[in-house]
Amino acid sequence: MKHTTFNQAFIKMFMLITLCFTVFGFTTKFGLDTYEIYLNNKLILKQSVNQPLSLRVLQLGKANDNDQLRINYKHCNVKGAGTKRSIAIKDEKGNILKKFEFADATGSDLNMVISVKELLQLEKNNAYHELSLHYTAQELPKGEMLASLRFK
Repeated sequence: MKHTTFNQAFIKMFMLITLCFTVFGFTTKFGLDTYEIYLNNKLILKQSVNQPLSLRVLQLGKANDNDQLRINYKHCNVKGAGTKRSIAIKDEKGNILKKFEFADATGSDLNMVISVKELLQLEKNNAYHELSLHYTAQELPKGEMLASLRFK
């Protein structure tokens, strides 16, 4: 009788563990900030902040002056957009070349929009520098590098 009870307990435990692996294996990562970057309405980069920096490169070689870069940054701890948000364009030494400040998001619109024309002008004025996008907010005061910018 003890042998049968042990087997039933073992089977129930095995089924519970299998169920947990199945359920949590297909859900999104909990506790991670995520962001999406669009060129006009086309998604060009979607990342979680724990992914390697080498994958975070925006190819803007085909972009033109009329295009817009839209950035949506979602904080894990506030279930949406941060407050006092800004995007800075920095060179390889960390110098801020331009800072874009955005109003707090209202409703479901998390967009932070930057004109590609301004980015192309920055690239032209800083042709021999590596440029990158950096996000900061009240909830993330140290900031987060979003992507390197490539114009060719």
